[in-house]
Amino acid sequence: MTREGIADLVVFAGTVVTMESDPTTSDGAEGVAIVSGEVVAVGRRAALQAWIDETTRVIDLPDAVILPGFVDSHIHPVFGIELTRGVDLSRCRTLVQVESALRAEVAGLAADDWLLGWGLDPNVFGEEPVSHAVLNSVAGERPARIRFFDAHAALASDAALALGGVTGREEFTDGSRVVTDGQGRPTGYLLELQAIDLVEKVLPPLSFEHRVDALYDVLLNMARGGFTSGQVQDLAPDAIDLLKAIEETRELPIRLRMSPWYVPGTPIEEVVRLAALQGAHGRHWVVEGVKLMIDGTIDNGTAWLHEPDCLGESTTSLWLDPDQYRNALTELDRRGIPTTTHAIGDAGIDFVVRAIDGLTEPAATHRIEHIETMTDAALAVFMSSKATASMQPTHCTLFTKADESDNWSRRLGHARAGRGFRTRDLVSAGIPLALGSDWPVAPSDAVGILADAQLRRPHDDPAAPPIGPDQALDAMTALRGLTVEPYRTIGRTGGVLRAGAVADITVLDRDPRTVDPESLGEAAVLLTIVDGGVVVDAGERRS
Repeated sequence: MTREGIADLVVFAGTVVTMESDPTTSDGAEGVAIVSGEVVAVGRRAALQAWIDETTRVIDLPDAVILPGFVDSHIHPVFGIELTRGVDLSRCRTLVQVESALRAEVAGLAADDWLLGWGLDPNVFGEEPVSHAVLNSVAGERPARIRFFDAHAALASDAALALGGVTGREEFTDGSRVVTDGQGRPTGYLLELQAIDLVEKVLPPLSFEHRVDALYDVLLNMARGGFTSGQVQDLAPDAIDLLKAIEETRELPIRLRMSPWYVPGTPIEEVVRLAALQGAHGRHWVVEGVKLMIDGTIDNGTAWLHEPDCLGESTTSLWLDPDQYRNALTELDRRGIPTTTHAIGDAGIDFVVRAIDGLTEPAATHRIEHIETMTDAALAVFMSSKATASMQPTHCTLFTKADESDNWSRRLGHARAGRGFRTRDLVSAGIPLALGSDWPVAPSDAVGILADAQLRRPHDDPAAPPIGPDQALDAMTALRGLTVEPYRTIGRTGGVLRAGAVADITVLDRDPRTVDPESLGEAAVLLTIVDGGVVVDAGERRS
């Protein structure tokens, strides 16, 4: 403290939501005082005056609500720079709309530019097989590549496939696949990362300087969306260099916890390299934990289901030998390294919870990501395993429909779709549940996530019927999913406003505990404060 008993920043509002287990500890609180990045007092306006002198910055928002800073428990900001190159196709609902968007994009390209796009929803193909026909039609001899919304598949034109030397006869060390037609010719449909990389590696790269600025902008937009921290489920090859470059000249807009991948099929010796990365850090970022994947996605037929999907797909793990996953998990736990595991299909979830349950006296926390269709048997093991959970409510509300006409539901069939996105069941079973977006798969929009978790439909579409309304979360449980639970699920404490807490704060124009969830989805983020510094101030419209 540079000035004894004087705050650097005091924020006043109408209400303070501390997320303390005993709410009486902050009854009537109207503001917080911050010194050197730490909350030093939470209380009434009159009591906080003692912390103020002429050097203190005071922000007074009398009708606002002060909350612990929101945490997005699943993001990919560095990989997202590559994943979001080109035209945004996420709002296209038909192939006609996709073609129109691509033609508009081509019109602005130079002769040597690739045609790129992202966010493609497989529902645009309806009952037809996924293929690159529309890309070939629009791009002609120009190389073209589109990423699907879930980041686990891509479409490449014939010209792009030729540049990548893709033949359709490739073999991989995981469950990746180049889809071919009846004559063995590639259809342009590339499933999972090793197949996608065949084309990505020949795509003209972005400059390092461009990536630095793009990463900063991505993180700033997350701060504008209400987040003060993000749990990054990867460690891209140059991520640390990018973060260091940003911190040479400015602060990161949000805190980052980076968990490098243990890629399916990698030898057990990979644990040594991943262990050496643990603890690397800057001012507002740290490498902590390891991310694994047991399967792919239902939409692309690469999830791991107990029974094939309705197209005969999603029958295997991404690990050609799933026991290698179990060995990796065991070795990481032995070293006390926490993990997060992508598990979407019912067989994948079942395998992972049983692997975690089989650990002898676990030395670290182990969290399961996504959990899209889960059996009662897996839920029972989940409870005994001490595993924690991370889910994305908007994956349910944005990409599936109550009438099961969407690609995800059609592939699963009624019974398995009916076991989808069981957020309430997990919480009722006492399993800690963190919420997030999986950006760029879905928007990193805190209030949208809170609203959709309660509504089980898009908050901005009141005509849409809810999807599995029995799995809706109440307001406080959803709020815990963006504050307390992201820490609890990784074996940390946080997400509470009290003296001594880190000064990461989100300020909204309405109370997420009491407002109607439809209204909550339209809430304005007035302030985001990270480490005591104001990152976003809606009143000033600057960072």
